[in-house]
Amino acid sequence: MQSAKQDVETMLQHLPEDSTYEDIQYHLYVLEKIKRGRDDIANGRNCSHEEAKERLSKWLNL
Repeated sequence: MQSAKQDVETMLQHLPEDSTYEDIQYHLYVLEKIKRGRDDIANGRNCSHEEAKERLSKWLNL
C-alpha cells in the first residue's frame, strides 16, 4: 500500500506537463474519493445494487 505522498507523486507523473492547479486539485479530489470508497467497501459500508436502486427510487420518484 502506497502512502499519500507516493500516490500524489505517481499521479503527478501521469499528468500532462501543461496541467493547471485546477487540474491537479481535481485529480487529488478524485483520488481521495476513490480511497474513501475502497475503505468503505473494505469495512462493509456498502449496499447491493438492489438496495441502491431502492434508495435512489425514493429520491427520483420512480
